[in-house]
Amino acid sequence: MAQIGKMEVRKAFLELIFEAGSMRRWNDKICPVELRELDKQAHKMIIAYVIGKFEENNDDFSWMKVIEGGCFEFLQRLIVTDLKPQLFYEIKNNRKTYAQLNKWVYEQLRPKISPLGVEFCERFRTYFSDTGETLNKNILNAAHFYATRWEFDILERANPNGYEMQQIRGRLEQVLQKYYDLEGMRELTMYPDLKGFVDLCGQLRFQTRWSHINMTPRISVLGHMLIVAMLAYLLSLAINACQKRCINNYFTGLFHDLPEVLTRDIISPVKESVQGLQRIVKRFERKQMKEEVYKLIPSSWHGEIKMYTENEFKTIVSKEGEITQTTSAEINQRYNRDEFSPRDGQLVRAIDHLAAYIEAYLATEQHGIKSTQLEDAKRKYSRRYRGQKAKIAGIDFASVYADFGR
Repeated sequence: MAQIGKMEVRKAFLELIFEAGSMRRWNDKICPVELRELDKQAHKMIIAYVIGKFEENNDDFSWMKVIEGGCFEFLQRLIVTDLKPQLFYEIKNNRKTYAQLNKWVYEQLRPKISPLGVEFCERFRTYFSDTGETLNKNILNAAHFYATRWEFDILERANPNGYEMQQIRGRLEQVLQKYYDLEGMRELTMYPDLKGFVDLCGQLRFQTRWSHINMTPRISVLGHMLIVAMLAYLLSLAINACQKRCINNYFTGLFHDLPEVLTRDIISPVKESVQGLQRIVKRFERKQMKEEVYKLIPSSWHGEIKMYTENEFKTIVSKEGEITQTTSAEINQRYNRDEFSPRDGQLVRAIDHLAAYIEAYLATEQHGIKSTQLEDAKRKYSRRYRGQKAKIAGIDFASVYADFGR
């Protein structure tokens, strides 16, 4: 477990979030590709980022509430994903029944999320008991339905005259119209470049990690990005990070592998075994990001996306407008304030490694996959996070690996 103060991240919770990688969506329809819950939730949060960027100056807007709301909704979906959408929204329209459903959802989740702390659990329960509309919830709802329609566009090609297809499309269009008062939704509708950015990110649903190995669960690059983002956020809370630090760490996790849509996933053994290859890959990624990605988004976003994707594992702060490289320990001591806009690249990298370790662990220990490469990966990461080297930003990663019985 990783523990600071009253909050800890344990094996049971880590295994829980990976379950979404095996949960199929639209399993009552002909699917030309497998659509997974983890990927949908990841795509949703990228869309929420796009919509949220247009609301940053609104007094009612909060990145922290959007991020945490996304985490809560992800956890809820792990339990209710088998409910047919029409039934789920029918239940949601009945406040008493919906409250009972969420009470049951919480009881299913409680053993695994309770180590995250009383305050986190209470915020989870309050989030669903408060059924009022807010700007932050509307952003998440709009992103949810936009991501659903994105999936539906794929399904419709395989089911052009299928049962319910016309009704589903009509309902999705009707619901999405409710959110056209959000500037970001109007921008996505009116400007093909911004839509192209969302589509480009969506392609990472179809790029799988460990693609050369018969893996179970099969985690996409996009799903991996969300897992890293959520853990970066939760561990930031655990170390009492300032809000800007939590936000930067989350979105670094969410976008850190975006360049792989341009290069594909190059496994670490290949990158690390050929001298100079990592440098060549990074140079190519920067070139492709400039030519293919930045042109799709407003220029005012370029600095952020560059920080999230090109220097994702550097720990930095901003002092008088200048970006300075530092350490997470130094941030804890001197720069843990919003004014310095800190970002823990070291922490995100450690979480990235942990996610890879868990993928290998689940494949070998729970699903019986025999692979020398997976066993080597498990040894590599567990050995890397031992002793003093395992302590990053005040979090002892050795205890997390120990929880998996390394």
